[in-house]
Amino acid sequence: MTRKGLLAEVLSKARHYDNCENYRVGYRDYEQILEVSLSEFLDLSENFEKIPAGRIYFVKRNGLYLYQSQNYMKLLSSLSEHEQ
Repeated sequence: MTRKGLLAEVLSKARHYDNCENYRVGYRDYEQILEVSLSEFLDLSENFEKIPAGRIYFVKRNGLYLYQSQNYMKLLSSLSEHEQ
């Protein structure tokens, strides 16, 4: 499934102990970041076969970020530098 760590823990808890519709997943799809519900992501990724966990940039629950990848943080940082 996913590498052990924060992401795996968040996804496991969301899938088994909570409503997946409360969670939003942001993942890289070519040159854009798409945001979908966790249940939709699991369907699209076919349980991480088509979309590996390494392409997940963030996981939110009711608008609160539970996980952010280092790549996503770098992307946000570079975008804020370009706006200045």
